Amino acid sequence: MTDTVALVPNQGWDQRILVCRCGTLVDTFIVVSERYVVLIDTLINRVTAEALLAIAREHMTGRQVLAVNTHADWDHAWGNHVFAGPGAALTAPIIATRGCAERLRSEAARRKLAQMRAGEPGRFDDVVLTPPSMLFEQRLTIDGGDLTLDLFATPGHRADHIAVFIPEIRTLLPGDAAELPFPFVDSAATMPAMRESLARMAALQPETALYCHAPVDSGPGLLQQNMAYFDTIEQRCRAALARNPDEWRGGVPGTPAANADVEALVGFPFADALPAGADAAALEGFYRPGHQAAIRAMLEFLEDGG
Repeated sequence: MTDTVALVPNQGWDQRILVCRCGTLVDTFIVVSERYVVLIDTLINRVTAEALLAIAREHMTGRQVLAVNTHADWDHAWGNHVFAGPGAALTAPIIATRGCAERLRSEAARRKLAQMRAGEPGRFDDVVLTPPSMLFEQRLTIDGGDLTLDLFATPGHRADHIAVFIPEIRTLLPGDAAELPFPFVDSAATMPAMRESLARMAALQPETALYCHAPVDSGPGLLQQNMAYFDTIEQRCRAALARNPDEWRGGVPGTPAANADVEALVGFPFADALPAGADAAALEGFYRPGHQAAIRAMLEFLEDGG
């Protein structure tokens, strides 16, 4: 059942980092420092957020609870109402970017919630879209005593996205800014930011990296794989545009590209975009549309002078 949350057995990372898995959907994290118990994301609804809180409770004695939203997507921030508002199970500060707060207050978020409720009756009925309460722009540091949590902007997947780096243990929590087989790009306009965010995280030279959407043994090398993925897309797209600038638009400049076989056009099939050993059949349904969207985003970006 997707709405179960379980603690993942430690496989060698620092014992103060707890990895919590929500079904097959997403991993989230609890960082236990001397001063704070920090929940990195609040999951998808009351059931999952309260299950996350239950895992955290044994570490809460003498520590304040903080919640962090890496971004406002439904699988990361729809449990916020468990930590704020009249129905809160435990009131705690929720830290995120101003952009995250704006997204959770937006009409688009309300439409998304209505869509999810209609598609899965009962699962999201208790969700109250709750914006974070402590806001920042580019960077914020949580001094936990023994551990420092450096929250920094990593836009690209979403404009409001942040990652977390813990320098004392060289541990990176990239959120959705990196994942297996590749992160999703929001649009052509955000393509440069996505790649800059990956480069910024890699430059930290983490010794441990734990992702929301990748196996716990993926390691920091996944950052390099993600960077190489976008490098390859750029190379293939530049070559395709050099051959025939309008082919991907059906030969007519400015027409929609929705029906174009962009994988074939640029010579980058989905199977080639996967790391060695990846299960293409298991990943195709969710990630192949993302691969095609990334190709289109790159083509649009390059056409606009990128």
